[in-house]
Amino acid sequence: MIEQHVIDTLRRSFELHGFASIETRAVETVTQLLRKGEIDKEVYAVSRLQNDDAGKDAALALHFDLTVPFSRYVVENAGHLDFPFRRYQIQKAWRGERPQEGRMREFTQADFDVVGDGELSFKYDVELVLLAAAALSALPIPAFKLRVNNRKLAEGFYRGLGLADTAGVLRSIDKLEKIGAEAVAKLLEDELGATAEQAAAALALAQIRTEDLSFVDQVRALGVHDDLLDEGLAELAEVLGVAMRQAPGTVVADLSIARGLDYYTGTVVETVLLGHESLGSICSGGRYDALARKGNRIFPGVGLSIGVSRLVARILSQEFATASRAVPTVVYIALNSDEAWPQAQELAAGFRERGIATEVAVAAEKYGKQIKFADRRGIPFVWFVAEDGTHQVKDIRSGDQEAADPLNWMPPAADLAVSVVVGSPADR
Repeated sequence: MIEQHVIDTLRRSFELHGFASIETRAVETVTQLLRKGEIDKEVYAVSRLQNDDAGKDAALALHFDLTVPFSRYVVENAGHLDFPFRRYQIQKAWRGERPQEGRMREFTQADFDVVGDGELSFKYDVELVLLAAAALSALPIPAFKLRVNNRKLAEGFYRGLGLADTAGVLRSIDKLEKIGAEAVAKLLEDELGATAEQAAAALALAQIRTEDLSFVDQVRALGVHDDLLDEGLAELAEVLGVAMRQAPGTVVADLSIARGLDYYTGTVVETVLLGHESLGSICSGGRYDALARKGNRIFPGVGLSIGVSRLVARILSQEFATASRAVPTVVYIALNSDEAWPQAQELAAGFRERGIATEVAVAAEKYGKQIKFADRRGIPFVWFVAEDGTHQVKDIRSGDQEAADPLNWMPPAADLAVSVVVGSPADR
């Protein structure tokens, strides 16, 4: 119930911003999945147990994220899409992970992207950061921070320092939280030929983190000049400026965020739950200017991915939220005889027409046993039909039982649907 609540909440947030849902196939060709060259060791290959045509068919695998399949979808359907195309996709993905909390071999992601044809306004970068803040704020989770950087800013800075392999520097900086500043400095010097001064300057940039626009002056104070750096600074300042007004306290400029994948070209985002940073990023992504191509056409985009399974696992383990009951059923119709089952089904049909989720007992056991069954499943009401045709309904939480008219009875509005409440039962 809690997982479904999370998915429904995200879907509602996406659709409020005009995003349409799509689904892509689970199986892609290996060539398609690995064309960017990342995480090939984690991809699950797929084949038939008995394949008489082995070697004739293209090698297949399960998709490990939703971005690569989406880029194929855009290329294949470009003639039918209206650009900029806004889509969300809530779907399973698979990776050959070592299972642990927050990392599963089969998991659900919720992606949302805007893709253009030839060009895409930077305003969409800002909008997606705001959408991420709104969607996450609607979930039963603790406070979070969207940590935002810009690859143009970082690459321009490294270029201004004289470090030509900017992608290599970004990959090294991306390891900062895992291996520490000293180890990153050694990587920069040993593998990329950086001087100690260049490595120190790159690390100084990565240490800048502000919740306001003061990061601009801090970057300027490092004394590096480059046109791409200026462009990235301006874009990041625009993201943060709007976020400070519309989503105060949720977005921070964090210049250590690099995102190791090479296809990011501008805004990059990672998100952490405060106090649960060890869980890793719960929402990440950014701008990619050429992820999808079709002949001479280039489809730039910006998108983020929310780790639904990662979030749900933490919500459950920490009891950030609980469901009012484990099943959608509101009423359990008890039987006074096995012969009454057809009439009970007619009664249930009437309840369901009014939106009341209903189950019917299948055997006329003792009423006490039928009540215990409903109680064990968390069903709040049990309905009884006496031999004389009169009806009564029992709230098994309070024990109250009263006469009721099956044609117009309605449960309290709070019981009509399962509700998800923030906090554990002990907290309440």
